[in-house]
Amino acid sequence: MVLETGPLSTFLYHGLVERGIAVECICARHAKGVLAARVDKSDVHDAEGLSQLARTGWFKRVHMKASATHIDRAALRIRAQLITTRVAMGNQLRGLLKLFGLRLGAARTPGKRRERLIALYQQRPDLEPLFDPLVASIEVIEDQLRVSNQLLETRAAEDAVCTRLMSVPGVGSITALTFTASIEDPHRFARSEDVGAYAGLVPRRSQSGERDVRGNISKAGDPMLRRSLYEAANIMLCRVQRPFAIQPWGMRIAESKSNKRARIAVARKLAVLLHSLWLNETEFRWI
Repeated sequence: MVLETGPLSTFLYHGLVERGIAVECICARHAKGVLAARVDKSDVHDAEGLSQLARTGWFKRVHMKASATHIDRAALRIRAQLITTRVAMGNQLRGLLKLFGLRLGAARTPGKRRERLIALYQQRPDLEPLFDPLVASIEVIEDQLRVSNQLLETRAAEDAVCTRLMSVPGVGSITALTFTASIEDPHRFARSEDVGAYAGLVPRRSQSGERDVRGNISKAGDPMLRRSLYEAANIMLCRVQRPFAIQPWGMRIAESKSNKRARIAVARKLAVLLHSLWLNETEFRWI
């Protein structure tokens, strides 16, 4: 049996496996290219096309993660959504204050924001009841974000693989947990270099005859993993004080090309390093 990737594909896949049914999940984007060859689209034609793919074996199998892995990924996505909401509401607060000629300034912590708002309300007392619901909502989101961060940090500290990956400078609990939840099984990849391609951090290539063009990175695969590796690479280049091999290599790329390209290159190198440490069960060693 073959099914396409979709919102319910994980639930359906594990449910069929538990019932002893042989099932494979294939990439919906790849299946679309085959199913689009038919003139008429219908459920019957799609089912027949998928069965033909299963019969010929001309499909790319999608790795289906375990239910426990999806729990970690759900926690990471909830944290990301809380951050997005907090930023959006904070920007909304700043923008609305500017309508009345008031500037919140660099109030990046709850305490400083509260002090700044008290000073602004002294200028316009009528705005306090108006902005209180928005400010209270931001504080609630920040409280829940702290709870989410604590949950993820505890989960990473209890995992031996995450602890090993966090020995790499610039890699914290969120990056380590995102990497393990995205890869799940390091033996899936024949080479550590393939992890960079899996995260969409390799250039696109269009080659035909004498034409061979390399474009921007493919951005294929899991965007959460790619974003996490990029953030860790930025910390490596900007915040880590103790030098190590990858850091000067990335700085040379930044000088010759650009900071963005350097971060992408370091993120790709970091993916290779983390996979190698996981596969070999070793920790990072400063050289």
